[in-house]
Amino acid sequence: MHGFGSADDSSDAEPLRDDFIEGDLPSDDDSDERDSDEEEELDIEKKSRILDAAKEREQEDADAELQLNIQEEPDDFILPTAEELEQEGKQPPDLQNLKRRIKEIVRVLSNFKALRQEGTMRKDYVNQLVADLSLYYGYNEYLIQTFLEMFPVAEVVELIEANEISRPTCLRTNTLKTRRRDLAGVLINRGVNLDPLGKWSKVGLTVYDSQVPIGATPEYMAGHYMLQSASSFLPVMALAPQEKERILDMAAAPGGKTTYIAALMKNTGIIYANELKNSRLKSLSANIHRMGVTNSIISNYDGKELPKVLGLNSLDRVLLDAPCSGTGIIWKDENVKSKKSVEDIMKCAFLQKQLLLAAIDMVDSGSKSGGYVVYSTCSITVAENEAVVNYALSRRDVKVVPCGLDFGQHGFNRFREHRFHPSLEKTRRFYPHVHNMDGFFVAKLKKMSNTKQIPKATEAEENIPNTVEDEDGEINDGNIVTDQNERLDTETTTISESSKTKMIKANKHDKRQGKRKHPSKEEISKSRSTGNLNSVILRC
Repeated sequence: MHGFGSADDSSDAEPLRDDFIEGDLPSDDDSDERDSDEEEELDIEKKSRILDAAKEREQEDADAELQLNIQEEPDDFILPTAEELEQEGKQPPDLQNLKRRIKEIVRVLSNFKALRQEGTMRKDYVNQLVADLSLYYGYNEYLIQTFLEMFPVAEVVELIEANEISRPTCLRTNTLKTRRRDLAGVLINRGVNLDPLGKWSKVGLTVYDSQVPIGATPEYMAGHYMLQSASSFLPVMALAPQEKERILDMAAAPGGKTTYIAALMKNTGIIYANELKNSRLKSLSANIHRMGVTNSIISNYDGKELPKVLGLNSLDRVLLDAPCSGTGIIWKDENVKSKKSVEDIMKCAFLQKQLLLAAIDMVDSGSKSGGYVVYSTCSITVAENEAVVNYALSRRDVKVVPCGLDFGQHGFNRFREHRFHPSLEKTRRFYPHVHNMDGFFVAKLKKMSNTKQIPKATEAEENIPNTVEDEDGEINDGNIVTDQNERLDTETTTISESSKTKMIKANKHDKRQGKRKHPSKEEISKSRSTGNLNSVILRC
């Protein structure tokens, strides 16, 4: 009996083990582990609660600081008084205060009716903004005022801030020697971080950073690419050179645009690469040789004299990337901020008019594939761009045609009280704060005939009010540079026309001399007796 009883006891114990999923009964070690886990969880919860409390305190402090700033800077911005400005002038510039005041003035001018101070005119805000921007960014007041005439107030600040940042490094693939895909692969293997420039260019690459000097790689030395700003692609793309044409680059150095033209022409035809400055001929020649260009002729002439050298109506296309004030590339040359004045702008505009007329005179309107002139500058002022093209429209039989560029802002056909030809809307403008490239202007002209138009006094011929320097070095004020425009027309006429005009004037003078009434003998004798001979001669 006892044996059977022990067997039953053992059989009753088996189901107890099954209740714990065929495992052993819980031991003291297991309970200790659970207690330690609970303690660890409690520690994590405590730390979490501490972090949450710290975040809440930070948020409360931030809200309190925001409320304090709101109380210190009310919506009703008040311009500083004359005494406050005088006190500021005696102390070093407070850049933080200047920046805050610039933002406040921009905010007020953006919604002037609702936010302006009672009894304060818009002119007062603008004058203070001009002074603050000039002091904060280092511009002269003339350039700031020029920008304010062209753009809304908020956009002016964006433009100025964009001028403080350098533009991306770009390079152009030389299709005479390689393809962009192959070049990109080689440079990436050398540690260059790059991307395609954009959908609008098939040969451009943007370089972000590089482990090797991008201007000293074996590929650069072999002429596989050219370091070139993105904006300098645009005039060549607008020119659209064709194979076997005769093309002139009037201001060619350092050769980026010339070599791009040669690549598009596949080294056929002829390219005249002209450069006025002797010091820049070395770089022009070196780049032309390095890039493998074989269809170019380098010349060293003043662009105004080229019609006498190459001949009138002798070219298919001309590219004039004219010398300018450089207001579109201030990030490269900060001297433009403080040194460029209205006199400098108008001197540039006068030279640009001369060069553009010379370029038009050299293009043949009867060219089967060409007859085009592309005018471009790295300036954003109206006086150097639309006003110059508008002047050419009134002096030559040309018209503005589309540039063939899919992006960029339209040119001005009206500026302040001035009205330009409606077709100037087909020109293109590029800005640092909009397109992330140098400020640039591009216009494409088609020559309709080889005759020269007679200037007409129309509203479309108006120029920007300006002051110019005459031959004697004196500054003259005027709304239109009449004397200089007349000089341009005189300089561009041929010798035969001028000599013919002189002969006609001489004949008219002789006829007037023949019709002159001479005093009679009675009048002379009477005058002798009275001693009034001079009055008789003067009267006749």
